[in-house]
Amino acid sequence: MSRTTLLVLAVAGVAGGAVLATVTTRTPRTEVVDFGARRTATTPAFDARVQPASAANERTFRIPITHDTIEIADGTKYEGWTFGGTVPGPVIRVRQGDHVKVVLVNQSPMGHSIDFHAARIPMNQAFRTINPGDSIMFEFEPRDPGVYMVHCGTPPVLMHIMQGMYLPIIVDPRDGWPGHADKEFVVVQSEFYAGEAQHGMAAMDFDAAMHANASYVVFNGRANQYKENPLQVDEGDRVRIFVVNAGPSLRSDFHVVGAIFDRVYVDGNLDRPLQGVQTVTVPAGGGAVFETSFERGLSGTGVYAFVTHSFADASKGAVGLIQVGHPQLASMPSH
Repeated sequence: MSRTTLLVLAVAGVAGGAVLATVTTRTPRTEVVDFGARRTATTPAFDARVQPASAANERTFRIPITHDTIEIADGTKYEGWTFGGTVPGPVIRVRQGDHVKVVLVNQSPMGHSIDFHAARIPMNQAFRTINPGDSIMFEFEPRDPGVYMVHCGTPPVLMHIMQGMYLPIIVDPRDGWPGHADKEFVVVQSEFYAGEAQHGMAAMDFDAAMHANASYVVFNGRANQYKENPLQVDEGDRVRIFVVNAGPSLRSDFHVVGAIFDRVYVDGNLDRPLQGVQTVTVPAGGGAVFETSFERGLSGTGVYAFVTHSFADASKGAVGLIQVGHPQLASMPSH
């Protein structure tokens, strides 16, 4: 048994251990991350900043499944079914051709599973439902660059996704993305279907979900959070935004007010990027990589809104701000 295998088995048995340090095995660069210990910051807003992938080429991710109280809008609490304790779950970033191992641990009171859109493996083996207290390990090689959805695939899938079981995985091209980006962010659009509050918690409304009548349409798990806490960039920055539409049912018509996308890689297609576009639709379960520049002397210092241009949905919370430099915050455009 290799040292890597021993390490993975050790991770699988740890219920709440710390992030394990990078170690050396038979391959020169190995990384093990425990998302039970490294939780994404969600206050004052979900941390949308994305860090570059490490130099590792063998990566193990331990992902605990939990049921946690989350806030889906100011003052609105909800029982989220989560990967890693947050909605969306943590960002996973790898490179094309890496060896990726996933250790899924079910710490919730019901059966759940995980489905990686970036993985080409048999779903009945890797994506099967596991019971409370159980775990599963599988591995794959991400071959297709892009940003992809990860979600629970346990029936009814609609219910599991509407409760918050999704996260993004970024697969960087083997030689990196064409061109330089000064700042990178991840934006996951999704919907909540919340009924009347019971005991201080909004209840799920599965009937509303069946009719796609969303209570909230949000970016990164909470309505309007980036209006009060804009994404910060500097004048002159080239910005790359990894957008996933977790749905479960509505499309995302992604648009930045006051900017044009220089390039958009739909599902990571590097050969034929869209160029000079204003709005691009990302279907439920899809992803795209958006790039724009806030060039000094052209775009300039100021505030730019990012929205879904389906404004019935934007009015339910899918709107935020990008602050370039440090201007006075302006009123939200009404469109």
